[in-house]
Amino acid sequence: MLKRLLLLCLLAAPAYAVQPDEVLPDAELEARARQISQVLRCPVCQGENIDESNASVSRDLRLAVRERLVAGDSDAQVIDYIKDRFGEYVLFEPERTGANLILYWMGPGVLVIALGGVFFWLRSRRKEEMPAAVALSAEEEARLKELLQD
Repeated sequence: MLKRLLLLCLLAAPAYAVQPDEVLPDAELEARARQISQVLRCPVCQGENIDESNASVSRDLRLAVRERLVAGDSDAQVIDYIKDRFGEYVLFEPERTGANLILYWMGPGVLVIALGGVFFWLRSRRKEEMPAAVALSAEEEARLKELLQD
């Protein structure tokens, strides 16, 4: 039973594509390299980061990240280095500047517009359903007073 549970835990662990020959001897630099690799998208595999991708270009990017870290670059410098060579596409979260602001604000903007449209539609529908006030004739008013007094 314990062996099966251990096997399930190992199978549930994330599969990293980092090869043993890529791992840096310095544990701190390796941890930084892994952290940076999580925020860089594989140019070939659109939904994976370079840490999980088996594509050869991802391996090259992982090696470039580790080379820059060994050279003494900061995390931001390494990310800028990769971004300068492959474009902003390699970032899982593009920078929130310039034209990207349109993309960041378009979703909430469309949601607000849709909610406003639904509000006004429901409001106009309620007005249509309400019957207009009808004036009573003198006979009807007298009959109503008579019924209310009883």
